Amino acid sequence: MVFPSGLFRVDVLPDFLIIGAQKAGTTSLASYLAAHPKVVPPKRKEVHFFDLNYGRGLKWYRSHFSIAVGKKLWSCMRSRPLLTGEATPYYIFHPLAASRAFDLLPAARIIVLLRDPVDRAYSHYHHEVRLGAESLSFEDAIEAEDRRIAEEGQRLALDSSYASFNYLHFAYLKRGIYADQINRWLEFYRPEQFLILSSEAFFKNPALEYQKVLQFLGLPPWNLPAYPAELVGTYRPLSTATRDHLQQYFAPHNSRLRRQLNSIWPGTGDEVLDGFTRSAGTKRLLAETGEDKISTR
Repeated sequence: MVFPSGLFRVDVLPDFLIIGAQKAGTTSLASYLAAHPKVVPPKRKEVHFFDLNYGRGLKWYRSHFSIAVGKKLWSCMRSRPLLTGEATPYYIFHPLAASRAFDLLPAARIIVLLRDPVDRAYSHYHHEVRLGAESLSFEDAIEAEDRRIAEEGQRLALDSSYASFNYLHFAYLKRGIYADQINRWLEFYRPEQFLILSSEAFFKNPALEYQKVLQFLGLPPWNLPAYPAELVGTYRPLSTATRDHLQQYFAPHNSRLRRQLNSIWPGTGDEVLDGFTRSAGTKRLLAETGEDKISTR
């Protein structure tokens, strides 16, 4: 007898979302979670439902989270439910993703990785070069950013059917202004539903940060045989002049981010931003904004 495809599987909805930031370790974290025996990964890491594929509908989204019926029942009988989730780093940046996610997944746990915005921007740029989407130099690309993405965010927010290539691919600096993006998600989700992690800490000690994620998700501790970094690009170092310029550009945004994180999740701002590199120009700007007590290790 031939049974219909999917007869012994059930489609579920995610228990958690890794929403970003892009080039901050989300692929590696998603891979580590997929290796946990109580986590069922989606058919692909970046489903892009709440940003690019929302028009495909709920049935399409559910189809990415399929669990064997027997496995699900056995897990529930042992009071050890299986979890599933996805990692799409465009979610934190897309103006409609938070509201869409909350409408469907109001109880979801939200995981955010934040990386030094200068390093994130430069890594993002080289990612676009490898894709063939970017032909400008990095300096020219960040100079052209405002022109490239002008009013694109507003148009996305007003037109649910609109998709912007430029906003997705060329927002090198804007994606590093994290406070605005987190605030958008906090309009819908409660602070206790969030876990904010430092990408620098995750890169340095992935095993330790992995255990923090498991605890946050209510999963039993689990050790992996190795924690390989995924999708690591190789490219020449950023010039000192450009790095200093961008560190000064991001200094006031990072100061605001530190205050915001510490006010909502005490100590988190220090943990995250102490990993960001800083130049003398950045220290000067921090002093001017009253943030000169920030560690510069």
